[in-house]
Amino acid sequence: MRVRWRRVALIMTLGTHVGCGSGSQGSALRFDVRYDKALSATPLDGRLLVMLNPDSTPEPRFAAGGLRGGPPFFGVDVEAWKPGTPATVDGQAQGFPLANLAEIPVGDYYVQALLNLYTTFRRSDGAVVKLHMDQWEGQNWRLSPGNLVSEPVKVRLDPRRGGTVNITLTKRLPPIDPPKDTKYIKHLRLKSELVSKFWGRDMYLGASVVLPEGYEEHPNARYPVAYYQEHFAPTLGLAFREAPPDPNAKGGDSARQAMAYGAYREWTRAGFPRFLMVMTQDPNPYYDDGYAVNSANLGPYGDALIQELYPYVEKQFRAIGAPWARTLFGGSTGGWRTLALQIFHPDFFNGAWAFCPDPVDFRYFSLINIYQDSNAYHPNNRWKTNPIRPLVRGIDDQVITTQQEYSQLEATLGSRGRSGQQLDVFQAVFGPRGEDGYTKLLYDKRTGAMDHSVVGYWRDHYDLRYILERDWATLGPKLRGKLHVYIGDMDTFFLDEAARLLQQFLDGAKNPPADATFQWGARQPHCYAGIPEGRSFHTFHLPAMAAHVTKTAPPGADTRSWKY
Repeated sequence: MRVRWRRVALIMTLGTHVGCGSGSQGSALRFDVRYDKALSATPLDGRLLVMLNPDSTPEPRFAAGGLRGGPPFFGVDVEAWKPGTPATVDGQAQGFPLANLAEIPVGDYYVQALLNLYTTFRRSDGAVVKLHMDQWEGQNWRLSPGNLVSEPVKVRLDPRRGGTVNITLTKRLPPIDPPKDTKYIKHLRLKSELVSKFWGRDMYLGASVVLPEGYEEHPNARYPVAYYQEHFAPTLGLAFREAPPDPNAKGGDSARQAMAYGAYREWTRAGFPRFLMVMTQDPNPYYDDGYAVNSANLGPYGDALIQELYPYVEKQFRAIGAPWARTLFGGSTGGWRTLALQIFHPDFFNGAWAFCPDPVDFRYFSLINIYQDSNAYHPNNRWKTNPIRPLVRGIDDQVITTQQEYSQLEATLGSRGRSGQQLDVFQAVFGPRGEDGYTKLLYDKRTGAMDHSVVGYWRDHYDLRYILERDWATLGPKLRGKLHVYIGDMDTFFLDEAARLLQQFLDGAKNPPADATFQWGARQPHCYAGIPEGRSFHTFHLPAMAAHVTKTAPPGADTRSWKY
């Protein structure tokens, strides 16, 4: 479907164009954005973004902000913004991938504005902060219900000639329909009393629960649980297709159908482990998931999962409900969550299968050594200050994005660590609260200068390798044989370096030995999980989990009712 472009929402006074904008030819380029009181009669807070795209499709909001760059966009904070009053995006605005408006090449662009709304939170720790309240979309500013957006309009821009572009936000983004239950996948949402108390308003946790084959036919069976850790998604991405793939399907559609059909046959075949599979949902004002730990900036998500959500799920869906019958798995952020839950709650879970986990040793926070480096963007060399430190690479070692570039992207999406993106949530989860109530950042996004006053806090609370080594006398006996890590040796985000340091410690651990396993994918990127091509990510490792659960079950435990 092609977007119909409307010109009525934007008038431009630029060059030879005739209009009624407030600027004049020769003045600096700026965008004046307004909204009508029909959208909100009360003043609004948020991050105002103006996005440009040389092409008519996709809309600028869907084209801007990509990992590889994308077309330019610019952002400013607005507070107590009144209807009818212009909010200005000008040369002072933060931009990406262009730093400011003056760098825009002369040309025709489709222009769009969007307000990512902020809510004021009065937290139990005394902080008063303004952040985007997730609407169960997973901190996706492009789609978040309630955000204000304009229609894209084509204009000609020439920063040398300047002028004012007037934009009107014309609509609120609509609610997102909740996913529907199926025979196999059920959905639930639970108010968290712990997290609600922290944020000073109702906050919810959720889960997508995959029922084992024969769940209804075996009402007396009780099941072990594989807790799947992941970024927020409205439902588990485990598609079941009961019919064979359409022979006329082409390309990616054919591959998806084959994967879904294979997953269905695997899940329902005789002898496949009858597990409950549970995907955690914990979006929050900083990110699309809470990293499954207690955090000074995000709140007590670790306690909320262990004390509220998981017991509720197990009661609702006939889980065995014992530590020996709980396993964990997940990749990337989910891989870090998997290890953190197992390490911080060693008596609650019985095995962690972690794929390409986020940094597990902060001597390699991607490629930053937070304990030694003086700058996040370049090496410790007073004569070499080029921003050369990469953040994202291809398997051929070609740099896709640098640490500085991605930090600039996040700074455009939000100040004070409010971008809702990956580097900001690392700092929100791992770091202490600042005096202003927001995250005390690890480094200055403009210069890259490191703030070493926070690194001790990071190390003591969330450096998983450090914590294991520090507390091995008590953790070792509880974690022996429970840690399994899979990672490619060419991880896209350089996560392999931290994983090597974790393996180095676990391989040498004594009293007791760790009996941990590591599988390395040769020349494999993010997110290697040791799974053959065409096999389902969600089902491949369940037989190993089932074998481990059965082998380690305590004497007298019922390991039979779920084996039908």
